[in-house]
Amino acid sequence: MAVLAKRSMALCLLFAIALDLCFFYTSAELERFDHPAKSDGSLSFLVVGDWGRRGAFNQSQVASQMGRIGEKLDIDFVVSTGDNFYDNGLTSEQDTNFEESFTKIYTAKSLQKQWGNAEAQLSPLLRKIDSRWLCLRSFIVNSELVDILFVDTTPFVKAYFTKTEGHTYDWRGIHPRKEYIANLLKDVESSLKESTAKWKIVVGHHAIRSIGHHGNTKELTKQLLPILQANNVNFYMNGHDHCLEHISDADSPIQFLTSGAGSKAWKGDFKDANSEVVKFFYDGQGFMSVQLTKIDAKIAFYDVSGKILHIWRTMKQLHQSV
Repeated sequence: MAVLAKRSMALCLLFAIALDLCFFYTSAELERFDHPAKSDGSLSFLVVGDWGRRGAFNQSQVASQMGRIGEKLDIDFVVSTGDNFYDNGLTSEQDTNFEESFTKIYTAKSLQKQWGNAEAQLSPLLRKIDSRWLCLRSFIVNSELVDILFVDTTPFVKAYFTKTEGHTYDWRGIHPRKEYIANLLKDVESSLKESTAKWKIVVGHHAIRSIGHHGNTKELTKQLLPILQANNVNFYMNGHDHCLEHISDADSPIQFLTSGAGSKAWKGDFKDANSEVVKFFYDGQGFMSVQLTKIDAKIAFYDVSGKILHIWRTMKQLHQSV
């Protein structure tokens, strides 16, 4: 039996539309999926990461509040920022962790969207277990309103190829690593340059800017960030650090948004930071919502009880914190 990625940092997308394909992704080329905005021109979604613990560490409670907020906002899909199944991903297509950490946890009506996998757990057999699962490494969801680029950030981190800390990584389709990264960066840059969407969002598992446990990812800061800055990206969203945070970029309008608090959080594990760029940090469980229109974006962070912790609004040419 084929072994799937034992260490999972996958990104996911839940669509409100039915997609009947699950791809084994073996190159850096970006697959595209259209997702139109609502009839009023708006679009909304939730963002959660680092969640798969069979309901433990408040995963079930976070899922319950996601369902409530998802219904209230009439969400179009949900984005997962990775680390879907702890501690070491899925061992096979029959691993019960898939159902115990996903199917049986995110049961609310508003969350019955299609899940897509952007980095690992690539087997199409998983879709037979739960039809929400869409499997890819890097891909784009695009509409006139927003382009969302999901970027496979794990191969950027050099340490994963030298210091695995007891984890086994699935690098099928990645080698040669430098060529894979170069092609991916080229595709990201060209996609952003060609985009005519009102909003541009990039999603990765690893943080570019974070004051959490892992902190900044130096490889992304060096290789990916300049491309985002040069192409008017509005938001970079990630998980990896088990917290919620909002950090502004000192050199561009980019907002760095971490939503990696879907289950186990790391209390008190953070670094000192420049208070001028750190707008919000929370070291407990929770998730994030995003609401977009042609002229306005609203970001909100929620704790495990669904309480709003932080709201940030922006308009084209006008940025305002709340």
